Amino acid sequence: MKIELVRIKIRDLVEGYADNDDLGVQAYDGKLDVRPPYQREFVYEDRQRDAVIETLRRNFPLNVMYWAVQDDRTFEVIDGQQRTISICQYVEGDYSIAIDGHQLAFHNLQADQQDQILDYELMVYLCEGT
Repeated sequence: MKIELVRIKIRDLVEGYADNDDLGVQAYDGKLDVRPPYQREFVYEDRQRDAVIETLRRNFPLNVMYWAVQDDRTFEVIDGQQRTISICQYVEGDYSIAIDGHQLAFHNLQADQQDQILDYELMVYLCEGT
């Protein structure tokens, strides 16, 4: 098995994000299958989901994610589904979090705050082979 560590900016991860219920969840310009059939459904509670965004806002390290490289050079999430969906949903405006006593959605943040999140680099291990 070949394993390679790459850095993926959130702005690239959220590109083409689409949650099509039973048809699956896509991100990374349609190249990432976020919820393959063997993955469990999204299970984060609000406080866990919000903690992911706070981690990004504070520029703290987020746990590494694992993606499987497919034969057609697309990817499947092995580990990191809940974090990926939390990030994409926040940037898409699906929910807001409490920041300094105010509920703020991504679109309500200052431009520099948005850029800080979008430029955050996720550490992803790309796993290829058996």
